[in-house]
Amino acid sequence: MRAAAISTPRLNKMPGIFFPSANPGELKGSDHCLLDDKTQKKRPKAFGTDLKAYLKSMLPHLESGIKSSKSKDILSATEVIQWSQSLEKLLTNQTGQAVFGNFLKSEFSEENIEFWLACEDYKRTESDHLHRKAEKIYKAFVQSDATKQINIDFHTRESTAKKIQVPTPTSFDEAQKVIYTLMERDSYPRFLKSEVYLKLLSELQGNSLK
Repeated sequence: MRAAAISTPRLNKMPGIFFPSANPGELKGSDHCLLDDKTQKKRPKAFGTDLKAYLKSMLPHLESGIKSSKSKDILSATEVIQWSQSLEKLLTNQTGQAVFGNFLKSEFSEENIEFWLACEDYKRTESDHLHRKAEKIYKAFVQSDATKQINIDFHTRESTAKKIQVPTPTSFDEAQKVIYTLMERDSYPRFLKSEVYLKLLSELQGNSLK
């Protein structure tokens, strides 16, 4: 169980959920491996052992410098700077989503972004599949003995359990908002001060001057 949580995003005016092209499966595999019920998960090593190698493996285009106006697949220093404007800006960028996700793994709190992404995918689900997917998300993240249990208060947990009995696209909105705010107030500020973020920004800014 982690420290107390507090609150997230899109649809229905919740901040930070604008993911027109986001693909949650890219972070954890197809059909949301992030929902796999595993009794144990292998914990990653903390960042710092070989940060440059990590960045190159995550972002092989670092050596290419700033992206050109015609290129859409190369990360720019401007984009990385924008990540610091808000968590919403960070999560609407797929590379930002991946880098932040790996940072959360180093802090042993990756279930937060996994749940947030699962909720984003859930909102785009056709009505015929809502019940199946709602159960999957609930069992993986919300129920009291979930292997990837998110840190939400009792009221939110109970409220979510009731809502999925007759699932709608907004069934997880309350819990998702709690987790978004938790990331926004807790993990996100640390991410912006982390070596992985500052090193990435430095690499891109340095390449832009070459």
